[in-house]
Amino acid sequence: MSIVGLLQAAAVLTIILSLLTAIDIPHRNIELLSHFRLQYFVVSLLLTVLFAYMKTPLIASALLLTTILNGVFIVPWYLPGSSEHGGATRLKLLHANVQSSNDDYQRLFDLVAAEDPDMIFLQEVTMSWASSTKSLLQDYPHAYTQARDGNFGIAAFSKIPFDSIRHVDSPPFGYPTIIATTTFEGQKITFISSHPTIPVGREFNAARNLQLESLTDLVKDAASHVVLLGDLNASVWDAHYRRLVMSTGLSNARQGFGILPTWPTLMPFAMIPIDHVLISDGIGVFNMKTTGGIGSDHLPLIVTLSL
Repeated sequence: MSIVGLLQAAAVLTIILSLLTAIDIPHRNIELLSHFRLQYFVVSLLLTVLFAYMKTPLIASALLLTTILNGVFIVPWYLPGSSEHGGATRLKLLHANVQSSNDDYQRLFDLVAAEDPDMIFLQEVTMSWASSTKSLLQDYPHAYTQARDGNFGIAAFSKIPFDSIRHVDSPPFGYPTIIATTTFEGQKITFISSHPTIPVGREFNAARNLQLESLTDLVKDAASHVVLLGDLNASVWDAHYRRLVMSTGLSNARQGFGILPTWPTLMPFAMIPIDHVLISDGIGVFNMKTTGGIGSDHLPLIVTLSL
């Protein structure tokens, strides 16, 4: 096949995938394809310019419409969000999926030293990570760890005392979800940190969805402001992510700060936004960003809330 033929095939594939994932089709494989909306946008834009330069108006026009369609899903994330809400009080959080097989602990410690967050939430915490992160207790004396073999251990560290902290074994596999409450500058906040399984295959897809659904009840049971954070293994375009947001009334802290892809770091072009910080009404966002790698396949998130 010629180069022109390959480009035409790429154009057709991009158009089909963009259209297919724009329709809310309740099938797990379509949902997996929906995670790559940013990639569809970039590719359709580049191909539009290329086919316009090649003076192929029919294909260029179809690609332009595809770019606009993808832009509808992308551009709003760069428009002002909840940063105007909340007050002048700042609360800085670090969320990081450290990757269970990663043993470069010092890179996390260096990040903590550089960013100096008030609270730290870690996922994929193994016994080795639990042992190594004990050094954080000097500056973050309020801590709770549920280390697990595999990829679903979890931990929280805080400079601010917790009013209460516990975990629940989330359905269906019993992966721990941390629920912590604290009173900060006179305001009560509930933090929920959870890590559902990756939705590959029928069983794991159903398990991911069930754990996401269980988070709705935890949010609704909270008698305070709520911050839900974690590697949810669902991008902002996933149907089950959207159901979680609609059922809880939470909003994504990345609104106004862009897509902020977090995974997988080994394939930068394929990175998608599956790590989230979701907030209830009355909480604003002063700043949100990803940071440099810590040896994990996820980038950490740093979010400064305004209360």
